Amino acid sequence: MKVLLLLLCLAAVSQSAEQPKPRIEVHGHRGARARYPENTLPAFQFALEAGADFLELDLGVTRDGILVVSHDPHINPDICRDKDGNAFPKPGPLIHSLSLAQVKEYDCGCIKNARFETQVAVPGTRMPTLAEVFDLVRGSKHPNAKRIGFNIETKIFPEHPDYTIGPEEFATKVIEAFKQSGFFDRIVLQSFDPRTLVEARKIEPKVTISLLIEDEKADLMGLCKAIRADIVSPDSDLVTPENVAEFHQVGIRVLPWTVNDPKDWQKLIEMNVDGIITDDPAALLKFLKR
Repeated sequence: MKVLLLLLCLAAVSQSAEQPKPRIEVHGHRGARARYPENTLPAFQFALEAGADFLELDLGVTRDGILVVSHDPHINPDICRDKDGNAFPKPGPLIHSLSLAQVKEYDCGCIKNARFETQVAVPGTRMPTLAEVFDLVRGSKHPNAKRIGFNIETKIFPEHPDYTIGPEEFATKVIEAFKQSGFFDRIVLQSFDPRTLVEARKIEPKVTISLLIEDEKADLMGLCKAIRADIVSPDSDLVTPENVAEFHQVGIRVLPWTVNDPKDWQKLIEMNVDGIITDDPAALLKFLKR
């Protein structure tokens, strides 16, 4: 009997040792900003083919109500040129003041971002619509296209209500787009401003929402519970082993941003985060495989 118990214990230990650690999701920040111009189809294509789990992107709204992919509420002169190839002064035209046709006049791929030595410029690249990003994945024959998700941020500014449409209208528009895309179950809606998240949950209770946080004084748990967030996405400096464990205890996943250094990746992995938002998804995937 003692021998049998010993064998059973050894088998259990062996089985436990063979259990893989939970997989770390890789979210390509603005596609793959370290490799291609941010929030462009070439960046999303690269992240898709590299094997990223999610395409992370930002949304603005044109004057004629089209969801376009941009981190900035204005056309950013640091990364774009006008239709004649000329630079223009900051802050640049407000996207919400332009029609989609006017937005498409700007070349947002011709300038290499000096922050990323590995970035390759793609002249002639235009700001994509959200529909075009969905079309890219839908039309891709790459195997990863069948599983890749979308982590989509509403760029809305309480202190500047003129920068875009209001939270209720924004939420209505994105939920409609998500449902029409056929990718609804693969989409996370994120924002620093919880208003669109709250409104989106009212419209569609099944939407997955993620609260972005950068304020070191913020009550992370209190904010997430108040809006019933599925995911908390804090600045990586705010993540600790203790708060990761606390979030996991209440079923909230932890997805820090934006992390590009292998030493920081390792720290976050050891803290048991659920995923990492990075500018270089290919490099993070290589690191994780090692």
